[in-house]
Amino acid sequence: MNKIKLALPKGSLQETTLLIFKNAGFEIYVNTRSYYLSIDDPEIEAVLLRTQEIPRYVELGAFDAGIAGKDWIIENNAKVIEVCELTYSKIGFRPVKIVLAVPEKSDIKSVKDLNGKIISTELVNLTKNYLKKNGVKAKVEFSFGATEIKAGNLVDAIVEITETGSTLFSHNLKIVDVIMESTPRLIANKNSWKNMWKKEKIENIALLLKGALQAEGKVGLKMNVAKKDLENILKILPAMKKPTISHLTDENWFAIETVIDKNKAKELIPKLKKLGAQGIVEYPLNKVI
Repeated sequence: MNKIKLALPKGSLQETTLLIFKNAGFEIYVNTRSYYLSIDDPEIEAVLLRTQEIPRYVELGAFDAGIAGKDWIIENNAKVIEVCELTYSKIGFRPVKIVLAVPEKSDIKSVKDLNGKIISTELVNLTKNYLKKNGVKAKVEFSFGATEIKAGNLVDAIVEITETGSTLFSHNLKIVDVIMESTPRLIANKNSWKNMWKKEKIENIALLLKGALQAEGKVGLKMNVAKKDLENILKILPAMKKPTISHLTDENWFAIETVIDKNKAKELIPKLKKLGAQGIVEYPLNKVI
């Protein structure tokens, strides 16, 4: 049987990644004592791996495909195929930021003030490229963790990944510059991409994952509407394209179905009811393709 080897991120992205796969239609079971995953697709062999390492091992061919942040693809200078962007993070569905941060009381106001200074980060290569681009010469040290507490005590500045900035602010740090925004990418090994079966399999996974992400924050809405109320209801009813309208057995009534933003439902449903809609049903979505 044909199979692809797939590396999924362990750590901060793990929970959200597995949820997206579940909504995409894949049931994945995690054994806390093993990095190997059990997945209900016999054509996929999945493992958990630190996201920092995934780009390099996909490039080397240890895996056919994997999910890793754009920042780590750049950090590893990995020569891989970026199949698709997947916009999510540890606690939400938005990019993270790679930032230059310093203590609140620091005299450092911009990257230009870093000449001769010391910077701590996990993203050493990315940081060096950033400094070079700005014509700055500074020492960049690899951080093994707890990077925030080093700023002002052990080093002059840090380059760190942040989603909301709350951890930085709690350590009395301020953001001097946003170096880049980063989102996870589904990536593929170049040789695997040349294999037609593997390429199609990876593209199908991408399609389902993007569909699951597209469905995040949206719900389906259906209702029955009398012919006399149809025009007024359609005026306030949003849709991804146009609502689906079907005749009921009673020629004076219609069934309407549409997809809307979840956060709009609580305001929209009372208005629809007031305009005459009946049998209103709101339902969750797993995928929107």
